[in-house]
Amino acid sequence: MTHDTVPLLDALANAAEDQIVFDLPGIEERYDTLRRELPGVAVRFAMKACPVDEVLARLARRGCGVDAASPHEVAQALRAGVPPARMHYGNTVKSDDNIADAHRLGIGDFATDSLEDVTAIAEHAPGARVFCRIATTGEGALWGLSHKYGCSPADAVAVLDRARELGLTPAGLSVHVGSQQMSADAWHEAFDRIADVLVALGRRGICLDHVNLGGGLPALGYRDQRGRALDPPMDKIFAVIRDGMARLSGIRGHRLGYVVEPGRYLVADQGAIRAHVSRLSARRGPGGERQYWLYLSCGKFNGLYEMDQVQYRLVFPSHRDAESVPAVVAGPTCDSDDAFSHEHGLIQVPKALASGDPVWVLSCGAYATSYMTRGFNGFSPLPYTWIDGGDA
Repeated sequence: MTHDTVPLLDALANAAEDQIVFDLPGIEERYDTLRRELPGVAVRFAMKACPVDEVLARLARRGCGVDAASPHEVAQALRAGVPPARMHYGNTVKSDDNIADAHRLGIGDFATDSLEDVTAIAEHAPGARVFCRIATTGEGALWGLSHKYGCSPADAVAVLDRARELGLTPAGLSVHVGSQQMSADAWHEAFDRIADVLVALGRRGICLDHVNLGGGLPALGYRDQRGRALDPPMDKIFAVIRDGMARLSGIRGHRLGYVVEPGRYLVADQGAIRAHVSRLSARRGPGGERQYWLYLSCGKFNGLYEMDQVQYRLVFPSHRDAESVPAVVAGPTCDSDDAFSHEHGLIQVPKALASGDPVWVLSCGAYATSYMTRGFNGFSPLPYTWIDGGDA
């Protein structure tokens, strides 16, 4: 199945220089799909996935909010037209200054997961609303996110109890099932944890008004390290989420709304890179085996940071249906980490590739711009552009 739009492919074909292209109508379409699948759920874009002004502005006009993780992200989202009422500070890691600055910018909702953090919020954002992040296992996700954030259900009860004592509004709970979550069961388990905490809070007279289901909704066009297509069960995932929300509505003492924080799901398949071939070469390794290497003009440090976890789809438009050879694909820098998996990630590439030939890298719209270095080894960050109904 292809997840690439004709206008996006046309834009790549028309590009004469290296760049990353975002399909703004495609992002809107993915947003609309999410709203249809999860009716009544507020969408707050995890802007770290693609902090591009034009993307933020387009989503804002559609009614989308933002999950911000720093005062700088809050300020950028405000400039793009996202009102403070559609934003929250979703990072549980923050300094006193971070809290005060975000509050001064109009943020009233903060994520938390510890007594120390909620105490700081009470001091530097008095009267704010807080939602407590419950830890999950992260099983089933490419990136589990299971250690740095989140607390136990028992700790969540204690944190929100303390928030009430400090004059804050204990407003919600949140979870994150892990980034690029491939299993619907992960959401089922998350709802189980949320339900237990809601019951415990209800016994203490703490009534919440929302549940933040976090991120984790997957991109559709990724391949794993071995080049096998990842095919997330989106229909089942959405069904489990809808069932979970219906189940929580039966827990007394709470009037719950819902928030979701997609990143990859909205932008990954709607961004692609036009790069070029640096060199296709063959050489023998220490064991005497002969290996092809394809070096591209972009890699881990200028657009493809996640290339050690996923294998981006490549198109060689000037060599379609040509004789191919298996190669390790790597970026241009003098760093051995700048490559797809050596052991499992060989890719069939045209044998006649020459330096300068164009290469398209598909489904790389998430974390491409935000993870770029400022010029590692002298290789500049890729410029970005966008298409809007076919016009770049």
